[in-house]
Amino acid sequence: MKFKPIYLYGIVAAAVVIILLIVSQTGSKEKLNADITNKEMPKDDVHKNLMGDPNGANVSEEIKKRIADLKKSVEANPTDTLKMREYADFLAAHKPDEALLYYQKILDVDKNRKDIYFGITFVYYNQGNLAKAEEVTRKMLVMFPNDPMVKYNVGAIEATKGNKDKAREIWTKLIKDFPNDKTSELAKNSLNKL
Repeated sequence: MKFKPIYLYGIVAAAVVIILLIVSQTGSKEKLNADITNKEMPKDDVHKNLMGDPNGANVSEEIKKRIADLKKSVEANPTDTLKMREYADFLAAHKPDEALLYYQKILDVDKNRKDIYFGITFVYYNQGNLAKAEEVTRKMLVMFPNDPMVKYNVGAIEATKGNKDKAREIWTKLIKDFPNDKTSELAKNSLNKL
């Protein structure tokens, strides 16, 4: 079986959503709001040499070129959902509304792209729009009812909303139903933090 990059994107998106949801449930709602509006510069390869907030003047030429190349590639071949996904992922942090447009274009081609729904959830969550993040997650639950990661995220949203008993119920059932899945371990850790 040949490895497909789309699987890697799905795994990365799922991991990002999981991390965000775990972080959100470890503190109060005030902490959640502080995390979402954090103004500190990320300490990653994209942002490492920047001084101050990222803007057109201090974004590296390499990143600008990469984004421009991805945009050209997407415009030249609007059916290449892999490039479109990569471009949307780049946009998610700094141009979330534009990222949502590209994620939707991918769903217009294939409405069953779980990785794209996870990306959309990430954008809404990052914007502080928990209601939309929950709406997308609930839609995923209908579409992918046996996916432990989706079930975990439903519990994480409940915990973030302060519904700890509901989160506990969801995660306990997840552990029972999927005892050998990595998500079960995540649910166990989350239960310990409730």
